[in-house]
Amino acid sequence: MYACGLTVYARGHIGNFRTFVALDLLRRTLRHVAGFDVRQIVNFTDVDDKTINASRAAGESLRAYTDRYITAFREDAAALGIEPVEAYPRATDEENLRAMVEMVAALEARGHAYRSDGSVYFRIATDPDYGRLARLDHEGIMPGARIDSDQYAKHDARDFVLWKASAPGEPAWDFGVGPGRPGWHIECSAMALRLLGEPPIDIHAGGVDLIFPHHENEIAQSEGATGAPFARFWVHVEHLLLDKGDKMSKSEGNILTVSDVLARGRRASALRYVLLSTHYRKQLRFTWDSLAQAEEALTRIMDCLARLDGVTAAGSNPAMQARAAAAREAFAAMMRSDLNTPGALGVVFELVRDVHAALDAGEVAAGDAAVLRGAFDHCDRVLGVIALRRAEEEAPPIPVDEIERLIAERRAARGRRDFATADRIRDDLQGRGIALEDSAAGTRWKRV
Repeated sequence: MYACGLTVYARGHIGNFRTFVALDLLRRTLRHVAGFDVRQIVNFTDVDDKTINASRAAGESLRAYTDRYITAFREDAAALGIEPVEAYPRATDEENLRAMVEMVAALEARGHAYRSDGSVYFRIATDPDYGRLARLDHEGIMPGARIDSDQYAKHDARDFVLWKASAPGEPAWDFGVGPGRPGWHIECSAMALRLLGEPPIDIHAGGVDLIFPHHENEIAQSEGATGAPFARFWVHVEHLLLDKGDKMSKSEGNILTVSDVLARGRRASALRYVLLSTHYRKQLRFTWDSLAQAEEALTRIMDCLARLDGVTAAGSNPAMQARAAAAREAFAAMMRSDLNTPGALGVVFELVRDVHAALDAGEVAAGDAAVLRGAFDHCDRVLGVIALRRAEEEAPPIPVDEIERLIAERRAARGRRDFATADRIRDDLQGRGIALEDSAAGTRWKRV
């Protein structure tokens, strides 16, 4: 599976991460429900018009500038519990640039490409099927017109650049087709086929906004170069909308990042829950209320698991064993049905309801509790929200070194009889989720 990653000219926003969470669900479903071995590639576009212009404005080298946002992506992905994939190639890695040049040469040899003013372009007229993914109207295609930019208007189909002649002050490479840099589209085609082998690859994925021109152009150049189908299946994730219905977009300046959400005291597990709760092919409207509702939903699950942890009665109840098995099957059926996450979450909460009722009736023994916990864990191998919440609850909300520093400051304040300062430190920590307990042996802290 190949997924188009970020263009790393800025930090990814939660709209971007809606796509990455959805593809993490797909990856987990393929592995844990369908039983496939998965090799997944997520690229970084670290050379294009945006990255070049942004690095220039920052007065940094392209590599140093894009490194910053690649690191930020990894941090945000880890915070959201997104599984690491098998490879994260960068467009500017030499082996990838060489693969792009080889693809350009193959397209020239097959008559799909031409040179002009030092650049190489793909000739759309040589591909009679061009536009089938985006369902383009061929009457609107402009024969002979071409575009150099990495961005152009929706359905403005023109010959697109494969390799751009070097401009003054821009990064450039020369591996056989002249000094320059790759066009945006050739990057993904070359990296996908270099790392995943002979076409067709099984799945190509990304946000719905990439269907045209990016994925349409990937198909044209990949199939033009190899003479084989490029991808068996395409998976596209719909937009995330803000409360007023606007699409979240860096170009509009209306973005929220993962770190923005966490800085407002919200948990990453709740954000992941929100991002996966709507079917990936439907637009998702993000609100702060939706995060609060996600917190409530996760609290219900965790309270149910806590009650199961408290079961000590020996024995087992065949009805409970059957209920756990039925939940596992129902969950798997929902995920097999085009990643029906709303239905899958419904299965989880039906199990929560039934477990509470059985616990209230005294119908759950220790053997049943283990099997029921296993059913929740089975579902969470795909959803990834329970494990994320557990990790959050195990880690203090404040760095340990900061807690220890504040305890030392409080001890010093008490030593000089400045009890107002000592109480303020204690109350501040309490408000941030850390309780202090004083004893003859000293002061210890715990999460609340």
